[in-house]
Amino acid sequence: MSLKITVYSKSACPQCESAKMLLKSRSMDFEEIRIDDEAERLAFFEKCGPSVRQMPQIFINDQRVGGLAGLQAALVQLGR
Repeated sequence: MSLKITVYSKSACPQCESAKMLLKSRSMDFEEIRIDDEAERLAFFEKCGPSVRQMPQIFINDQRVGGLAGLQAALVQLGR
């Protein structure tokens, strides 16, 4: 089953780099969308929900799994 993975990240973000390294280490393709502008990032957080305030935000098949910990949990659940 092919997964559509989108990683919303920002520059100089250790968790963002760790999430991307995890996906690369498992040879999983993903699209990265970098949001470095603070106003853009705040607008993005508003769309995600009131509890979202950090990067990265990762979506698998258009469903938000959260940050690095959410990605790790989702990959375990998917058997990846």
